[in-house]
This record gives sequence, structure tokens and C-alpha cells, in this order.
Amino acid sequence: MSVIMMLRAKGDPARLETWANDNAERLTRIADDGRDAGCMHHMFAASNDEIVIIDEWPNEAAFKQFFASQQDIPNIMNAAGVTGEPHFTYLRKLSMPDEF
Repeated sequence: MSVIMMLRAKGDPARLETWANDNAERLTRIADDGRDAGCMHHMFAASNDEIVIIDEWPNEAAFKQFFASQQDIPNIMNAAGVTGEPHFTYLRKLSMPDEF
């Protein structure tokens, strides 16, 4: 069963969106690398001062290996004004009859 990875970090969502729009090709390349490494779903979400990344991976180890190998991710975090270390949560995906 796959895992849902949530990365939460204090930062500026507006700065992240600006950076992403200015660097769409770079961000897409990282996403493509994630797909190649096994990522099945990927999205960003935010509140006023927090950035959240939600991914689905085949297992926790696959995500950790991808994250450790990506040298661009710290640059993105810096561009988004992330302060402090991100917090990671790994959740077991449940198969439920009402999912869509």
C-alpha cells in the first residue's frame, strides 16, 4: 500500500507561487524526476504562512531517496522564504469505497 507524504514548512506562499511561475520549466523537471522515482500524485497547498506539499509514493523510502537526491529543493525552499526545518508526516493510504 502506498504512503502519503506531507511536508509542512513555515514560508511565504506568494513568494513560492512567484518563483514557480518564473521557473516553471525547472519545477516541471523536478516533478518529472519525482514521477521517474515513483511519485504517483503531487500537489502544493498553503495557508497564510505555511507551505504544504502532499505526495503519494509507493513507500517512505522512495520519497526519502528522491528528496535527498534533489539539489534544487533547498533552492526552492529558500526562494519561498522557508524558515526552519520542514516537518514530514507519512500516512498509510487507506482504500475506501467512497474515494474519488
